[in-house]
Amino acid sequence: MRNILVLCATVLLLSACSRADHLGKPPGFSPTDESAERVAMMWPGLPRYGQPVGGAFRSSLWSGERNSLLGDRRALRKGDILTVVVEIDEKAEISNDTSRSRTGSESLGVPQLFGVPQRLERAFPDGATMANAVAIDSQSRSSGKGSVKRKEKLTLRIAATVVDVLPNGVLSISGSQEIRVNFEMRELLVSGFVRPEDISRQNEVTYDKIASARISYGGRGQITDVQQPRYGQQILDAVLPF
Repeated sequence: MRNILVLCATVLLLSACSRADHLGKPPGFSPTDESAERVAMMWPGLPRYGQPVGGAFRSSLWSGERNSLLGDRRALRKGDILTVVVEIDEKAEISNDTSRSRTGSESLGVPQLFGVPQRLERAFPDGATMANAVAIDSQSRSSGKGSVKRKEKLTLRIAATVVDVLPNGVLSISGSQEIRVNFEMRELLVSGFVRPEDISRQNEVTYDKIASARISYGGRGQITDVQQPRYGQQILDAVLPF
């Protein structure tokens, strides 16, 4: 009995810890000191060789540097920042209707079988015969109908950081954004892999050009806690077969 009480107290304590950061106060922001974006920005990069000595081309408009007038300012290296545009407006509608019907009839008679039916008919009551020894009738009917309707619309823009450059030149990006309104924290997360040529001149990339895209838009806070069922209810929903 004591072990059961300790277990129940532990479960209650763990469930309360998940809400401890916003009990009577707004939820706190996630720390950014050790985030993947900051680590990528702090990376010094590889040393660059072959640059002009003495800054001879610093004032030239044709130097090819990123800070020049005609330089390419798109995100290409680890630690660079680009904008991810998420514009989802999808609508799907599926409808199925199935109907099936089958009727079968079987009849088996044994009028002659080495005289056995005649001998059996003597023991049968009047009117009984072996002419139709077995008769089977079957009929089945089934129908099904299903319909699926879904509509999603989401428009977001988020700044992501290049956290790694793969050997084939593909950029691994990751971005996070948190907005706190009163006692509710809205979180937006995005990650995936982008080809440099898919980044526009405005340093933007749409979500449909991100491979292995992972986009999450949710929140945490008092309103989210009320909308979610209690832990006990979730456990019972997963355990009870009814």
